[in-house]
Amino acid sequence: MTSTSTETAETAVMDRAALDRLFAQAHTTNHFTDEPVDVDVVRRAYEDLRWAPTAFNNQPLRLTIVSGEESRRTVVEHLMGGNQEKTLAAPLTVVAAYDPEWHEHMPFLTPGMPGLKENFAGQEEARHSMARDNAFIQLGYLLLALRSHGLQVGPMTGLDPAGLDTAVHTENGWKTIAVVNVGHAAHPEHDDAQRPRGGRFAFEQASQVL
Repeated sequence: MTSTSTETAETAVMDRAALDRLFAQAHTTNHFTDEPVDVDVVRRAYEDLRWAPTAFNNQPLRLTIVSGEESRRTVVEHLMGGNQEKTLAAPLTVVAAYDPEWHEHMPFLTPGMPGLKENFAGQEEARHSMARDNAFIQLGYLLLALRSHGLQVGPMTGLDPAGLDTAVHTENGWKTIAVVNVGHAAHPEHDDAQRPRGGRFAFEQASQVL
């Protein structure tokens, strides 16, 4: 028997418990337990997020995984004071950035639209704008992908992007947009590990139907 579109939609919906683990029950984490985070988990999370949509499939997000103590201290120098201690203590830190030269990969990423590489070659301002916008979109995918793999995340934008670029992006030209601390669980003995949840707008407050 051929399934109806309604039946197909119903079977495709995630169960409530899985959705709650990604959203309602998940909190930004400031301080984690000491359990190490295997870089391979971040790799698997990226393998999932890369399928989500971006403009022209340009996929500008780039990740620098910071696990060594010396590298961590280099990164921390360019964070706001309130973000430094918790980053030093986090099991793993990811510097999220965008590649302003994303257009170079268009023949591979979007072969069905020839000429994109050439069209954007002389549009530096537009490339940076599109890259930044879509990298932030991908950053959202990353946070959910990490949560779906059982990790806790603490994203931060309190930083000096230019300073971080000098520290970790001199060879590739990537542009920092955020730093994400990653761990397995919130520290049970740290009062500020996860702060009380703030308010959230209801659908009726944040939307309009035309």
